[in-house]
Amino acid sequence: MSTRIAFLKGHGTENDFVIVPDPENALDLPPAAVAALCDRRAGLGGDGLLHVVRSAAHPEARGMAAEAEWFMDYRNGDGSVAEMCGNGVRVFARYLQHAGHVTEGDLAVATRGGVKTVHIAKNGDVTVGMGRALLPAGDVEVSVGEREWPARNVNMGNPHAVAFVADLDHAGDLYAPPSHAPAGAYPGGVNVEFVVDRGPRHVAMRVHERGSGETRSCGTGACAVAVATARRDGLDPAATGTPATYTVDVPGGTLVITERPDGEIEMTGPAVIVAEGEFDSAWLEGVLA
Repeated sequence: MSTRIAFLKGHGTENDFVIVPDPENALDLPPAAVAALCDRRAGLGGDGLLHVVRSAAHPEARGMAAEAEWFMDYRNGDGSVAEMCGNGVRVFARYLQHAGHVTEGDLAVATRGGVKTVHIAKNGDVTVGMGRALLPAGDVEVSVGEREWPARNVNMGNPHAVAFVADLDHAGDLYAPPSHAPAGAYPGGVNVEFVVDRGPRHVAMRVHERGSGETRSCGTGACAVAVATARRDGLDPAATGTPATYTVDVPGGTLVITERPDGEIEMTGPAVIVAEGEFDSAWLEGVLA
């Protein structure tokens, strides 16, 4: 017998997600099911899926249950698992508020990248503590067609290669993943950001997210870009004792990124719930048959 399964749609700077509330982790969502739900023509459509589960009910999150009641079981649009999604955390928090699980103020969200601190402001913006950036040693290059650029290797709980370019159009259509070298630098794949300057402490970016293609926004990518730009500009808050804040324009809007002297990175931006409804489990079973 088919059942009705609740879902919502939300976005953070137009990085959009299918949201599936499942507090007790009762739903089986294999990669093919996630890809079907995220399909923009035959499914509900999204860059990724936010599976909303109580931490105590998920084997990957039980160890974080004492710190965070809710676990963001995030999947890329192709069904693959990702460690973190910064825009996803903001939309996840907005869903928890929408559903009445939390109110304005501070909360904690468990992710595969650890527990993230979140603040829901009265003006609607959501700030997420994104953790510290790691800057692995070694030279990296990315290329599109005949163009190639040196890139900064930044890890925000997931891997990024940040390249500064003269024109964002030089990134091409970003349908396929940009090439990178050396090949062993990112054994699990990489998110690639292309960056241009817009003004003092103000940049714009495009991104190819592994497993999703080009997206309208990438929260961890914006953080990686801010850190890479600060280091390029000679700024290191740990050394100066002064926070560094950058405005990062993405195709879907604007994010504000602050790196504090203790290394913690905060990302602030909008998060919107745009729709909610139900889908029939029989449809999904038919797709997977």
